[in-house]
Amino acid sequence: MAKGVFLLCALTSLLCAVLLVRGFRRYGNRLLLWSGLCFVGLALNNALLVVDRILLPDVDLSLWRQVPAVVGVTLLLYGLVWDTE
Repeated sequence: MAKGVFLLCALTSLLCAVLLVRGFRRYGNRLLLWSGLCFVGLALNNALLVVDRILLPDVDLSLWRQVPAVVGVTLLLYGLVWDTE
């Protein structure tokens, strides 16, 4: 059951990233760009979670899993605070 949840979370965050970046390309709203980049980081985080928990259960990838999530949230924070139109 947990494997299915991990996979669905990874696919959902990837779909959100694709839709947000597509929205940025269509409308040019920079908040869509920063949100899309954040979800790219979260999708990588979830993909690494699938690799860590399902494909390589004996290897601890917890540090490597957190790096894309932190980068993604940092990009969103930058976009929200410093990137004004």
